[in-house]
Amino acid sequence: MKRMNLRDMYPFLKTDVWVDLDEEVAQEIRRFDLHESAYKLRTYRHRAYYSLDRNDGIEHDALFFSISPEEYYEHKITKQQLYAAMCELPEKSFRRIYAHFFLGMSKVSIAEAEQVDERAVRKSIERGLKQMERILKNM
Repeated sequence: MKRMNLRDMYPFLKTDVWVDLDEEVAQEIRRFDLHESAYKLRTYRHRAYYSLDRNDGIEHDALFFSISPEEYYEHKITKQQLYAAMCELPEKSFRRIYAHFFLGMSKVSIAEAEQVDERAVRKSIERGLKQMERILKNM
């Protein structure tokens, strides 16, 4: 049995309150205190004083990202221009660029699906992107 003062654990107590604890319980309390003090020391050393629970809006901004109306309009116009440029491409290039960039397919899987060589898919995508670049510059 080990004697422990509860006043050390509970700072709101004004007087000493001594209790007898088993060795295992005392060791767990000691281990918790060591982990807590190590955490405080790491926080101090790395200047990590911020928390998402501070209610200063960091958590809300991180979870609920909202864009301004101007940014929304810019994104919309950019997408429209991109789609317009893609529609002017040849059908093969359009299909391959869409599969690679929008559907996330690899060039190898596109080649396997179309039963062509991977180099042909790669060159078709490169040519299509160059054509799109010229089209977008002229818009």
